[in-house]
Amino acid sequence: MRATALAAGALLAAGLTAALSTPAAAAPNFQVPFRCGVTVTAATFSGHNPANAVDFQKSGISGMPVLASSGGTVSRVDNEGDVSYGRWIEINHGGGYTTRYAHLSAQQVSVGQSVSLGQQIGKAGATGGVTGPHLHYEQRLNGATIRAVLDGRAVPYYAHTNFTSNNRCGGNPYSPTEVCGSAYDVIDSHALTGGTVYLLYDGGTGRNCVTTIKSTSVGTASPVSAHLQVQGSTKVTDSGSFAYYAGPVSRVAGNTCVKWGGSVGSSSYTSPFEHCG
Repeated sequence: MRATALAAGALLAAGLTAALSTPAAAAPNFQVPFRCGVTVTAATFSGHNPANAVDFQKSGISGMPVLASSGGTVSRVDNEGDVSYGRWIEINHGGGYTTRYAHLSAQQVSVGQSVSLGQQIGKAGATGGVTGPHLHYEQRLNGATIRAVLDGRAVPYYAHTNFTSNNRCGGNPYSPTEVCGSAYDVIDSHALTGGTVYLLYDGGTGRNCVTTIKSTSVGTASPVSAHLQVQGSTKVTDSGSFAYYAGPVSRVAGNTCVKWGGSVGSSSYTSPFEHCG
């Protein structure tokens, strides 16, 4: 009995030592959850519930796009009505890290959806138990709210501090699935000078979708187009001067060949009829 107890104790000690020696997962490089260049006030309060949460404040914040502060998988999309968080979203970033975004006026993702850094997930608002519009934001580790760090800069506690977002700066804030819809998967693409044209497919509806997403002059209106032709039908095109993308152009094309393409400025692409299955 004594030998068995000693052996069990040794195994327990070895397990504890192994657990203690396992390095913790590195925290994601969380970014300000607003579009590139937007300045917001990160307000922290003694006695805030939960502790270490941040309230982002800005004049006219209601309806502003709220972005994922790091990539991950949507783990909760809830609506608590006129109390507590109101409309809120949680994203699981792996390694025990999650973020929460509350008091939203709109939720634009669903549970299980993969989101990328800078992807729009909702809009700021004043739902739940609030006295005015703002974005309640939390960084959490293993279920506990931790002091927030944004773009490598620790948020001061307890203070009101301005932060200017670097979230997806220099890149287009829109992804192909944001333009066409979360049910679509990218099945083909072609690089252009100044952007990329994408072909997507929704297996549930049998629809194809085309969008051309800019990589230059992002945020400034300039010529861009996207087109889709189902074999046996006429070509459908969306073209004009757009700040971020052209499209979506969507048509039912299950088991039918499609011709697709687009342009950014003078750079263009048109496929042959393909993807016939």
